[in-house]
Amino acid sequence: MEDLHSALEDRSLAVSTVPQKGRSLFTTRDFYPGEVILTQEPYVSVPNNNSSVSAQKRCDRCFTTTNLSKCSRCQTVWYCGTACQVLSSSSPFPFPLFRLIREVLCTLTLKSEWKFHRLECEVLSRLDKDKRKSVTPSIRLMVKLYVRRKLQHEKIIPSTAMDNYKLVEALVAHMSDITEEQLVLYAQMANLVHLIVQWPEINIKEIAENFSKFACNAHTISDSELRPLGIGLYPVISIINHSCLPNSVLVFKGRSASVRAVQHVPKGTEVLISYIETAGSTVTRQKALKEQYLFTCTCPRCSKAGQYDDIQENAILEGYRCMNEQCDGFLLRTTDGKGFQCQKCGLVREKDEVKKIAAEIKSLSEEEASRLSCSGNDHEAVSIYKMVEKLQTKLYHPFSIILMQTRENILKSLMKLEDWKEALAYCRLTIPVYQRVYPAVHPLLGLQYYTCGKLEWYLGDTEEAVKSLTKAADVLRITHGTNTPFMKELLMKLEEARAEASYKYSS
Repeated sequence: MEDLHSALEDRSLAVSTVPQKGRSLFTTRDFYPGEVILTQEPYVSVPNNNSSVSAQKRCDRCFTTTNLSKCSRCQTVWYCGTACQVLSSSSPFPFPLFRLIREVLCTLTLKSEWKFHRLECEVLSRLDKDKRKSVTPSIRLMVKLYVRRKLQHEKIIPSTAMDNYKLVEALVAHMSDITEEQLVLYAQMANLVHLIVQWPEINIKEIAENFSKFACNAHTISDSELRPLGIGLYPVISIINHSCLPNSVLVFKGRSASVRAVQHVPKGTEVLISYIETAGSTVTRQKALKEQYLFTCTCPRCSKAGQYDDIQENAILEGYRCMNEQCDGFLLRTTDGKGFQCQKCGLVREKDEVKKIAAEIKSLSEEEASRLSCSGNDHEAVSIYKMVEKLQTKLYHPFSIILMQTRENILKSLMKLEDWKEALAYCRLTIPVYQRVYPAVHPLLGLQYYTCGKLEWYLGDTEEAVKSLTKAADVLRITHGTNTPFMKELLMKLEEARAEASYKYSS
């Protein structure tokens, strides 16, 4: 691992072992908001393609959904041709020279890609049509892991300090902590991978252990708007530990992952990101971390568990509202356990009344609304969601994340229906909750400002659009940088909105 330490030293980073946490990544100089701390290409990655005929397919390299062709031999992998390998159109070279360089680089890249897929294709093409349906993204990720290991071992493709199988071996698997049921599942998946690959040097026990490593270390690859595109294994980034109050954020540009500082990270500070959705109570966050990542978080936010401030925050985020609609107090269970008492005005809400409304909400089935929305029946979905929202408004605190999630679902359906006016009304309802549950610099808050700004501008409320788009830009230029098509579009919209607002003001 000396090569890794040297490579990280060049990036002003160092790996140290911390009690109870294991390997951790520390800075050796100050990093400032918006600065890239670390960037890494995946050791292996796959798009979220599945065997369903109707499912949207993505290019195996760039995750695009356009101009795709299936590999005629293995019938599993999709590519968009050379489109994802060409140079940027912003190249400063004269066109004939640019075209020549582009063609040379495309040829080299395609040869490199083909070296990898040729071996993968060979093992996948052995499967009959029925077995191919069992090749989920997780199975493919594991197959690609062993293909890459073999090619690097045989020096067919290069390995570097930041890109080699030893980094995967060093990842923690938590095998002693997983359930027997999970162990059986990993064993079944390992058998399938062994059947696909059929290489004598591949050990089933090791494969099962690597599946456990995937569960704890693989990352969901998302686009600029945090929509999931695929899965990737980034062994160096996996050294970075979790915090519910992180100082950095993990974002993606294509398959490339970047860790960006969202606040000042002084020299000698541990780099921390969030593994989970942090908008939840301490109990909810701890449960998610224990189930998925098999550890108990001891960050400053979680260490307040059981203290009055934490109890209050949990009751607001996931608890009930006061019977007095004018009161914004939070409720705690009464000592006799028969109701919930407002800690501000003292009113008691009966447990039976709470259970009755909760049962009504359950009977409406948000799962059905989600299914309707996915199948294109957004009018019906909105109708169900609104009935759920009406009951949740009676039951939950105004800042409840449960209520916020329902309003988010309504917003998405209204956007698909192009009902911009009502969509804006719902977007504005979510903003105060986003501001409460997320730090001032958080990508989800920035994206919500952006959605609000786009809707305001489209509906002619230019002054408000400028305010919302400015807030979005202030957040997202830190979390995303400025050199992506998404950010360039946001900044262009902001300038156009400012120009329009200035024109309206002057006239």
